[in-house]
Amino acid sequence: MTFNLKILLSTALIAMTGMVAQAQRRLPESHATQHNALIARQNPTVNPFKIENNDILLNHVKEREEMDMESEIFGEFWNSDNVNAYGNAMVPDHKIIDVSEYCAPIMGRVTSNYGYRRRFRRMHKGIDLGLHVGDTVRAAFSGKVRMTKYERKGYGYYVVMRHPNGLETVYGHLSRFLVKPDQVVKAGDPIALGGNTGRSTGPHLHFETRFMGIAINPAAIIDFENGVPHKDEFAFDKKTYNKSQTYAPAKKKTTTKKRYASTKKRKK
Repeated sequence: MTFNLKILLSTALIAMTGMVAQAQRRLPESHATQHNALIARQNPTVNPFKIENNDILLNHVKEREEMDMESEIFGEFWNSDNVNAYGNAMVPDHKIIDVSEYCAPIMGRVTSNYGYRRRFRRMHKGIDLGLHVGDTVRAAFSGKVRMTKYERKGYGYYVVMRHPNGLETVYGHLSRFLVKPDQVVKAGDPIALGGNTGRSTGPHLHFETRFMGIAINPAAIIDFENGVPHKDEFAFDKKTYNKSQTYAPAKKKTTTKKRYASTKKRKK
C-alpha cells in the first residue's frame, strides 16, 4: 500500500512539473502575441479610399495652379492687334528669365544685328538670320501663338508667340503660317516657312525677343553661331538692358601667319 502511494505521488509530481514547463514554454509566445496586438492597436488603419481622395485633391490643386498661371500669362494683355501688347511697360528691377529650353528658329548666319539704323533713322529691334524661301521656322520656346498677321511696310507675314518664361518672340518676313492664334506649341515645333515679305531686301528671318513688350537684343541671350543660350538664365534689369542695347558677339581672333621675305644672294 505504501509502495503504491509513493508511485502515485511520483507520477503526480512528474505531471505537475511537465505542466509548469509547458506553461513556461508558452509564455514568450503569449507575450509576443500580446505585444503584436498592442502595436496593431497603436498603428492607425490605412484607408485606401482616403489615399485616393488625397491624390485627387492634390491633382485638383495642381491643375488649379496651372490654370491660374496660364490665366496670368496668357490672359492679361492678350492683345491681338499690336506687337507690343503691354504699352509703355517699365524695365523690371530684377527678373530671372529661364531660357534653357531655347531651340534655334533657324540655323542661319546672322546677316544684320540688333541696333539703331542711321540710314533709316529707326531702331532695328531684332536680329536677322539668313535662310531660303520655304525653310522651316521653329518656335524658340514652348508657348502660345498670340498673333499671325501681315504688315506690308514692316514685318510682312509675322508670328508673335508668348512663353511661360515671360518672353515673347517675334518671327518676321515669313512666306506662310503653319500655326493659328491661340495655338499651343512646343519648343522646336514648326510655326512658319521663311520668306521675303514686307520691308525686306532679301530672304531672311527677322527674330525678336521681348519682355513686357520691351525689345531685348537677342544676341545678349542667344549664341547664334552655335544655336544655344549663353546661359540657362538671363537676368533682366536696367543694367543688363542698357548693356544689351549695344551688345555684339566677340569677334574671333584671326591668326595671321608671319610672312618671311625671300632674299636672293647677289652674285659677287
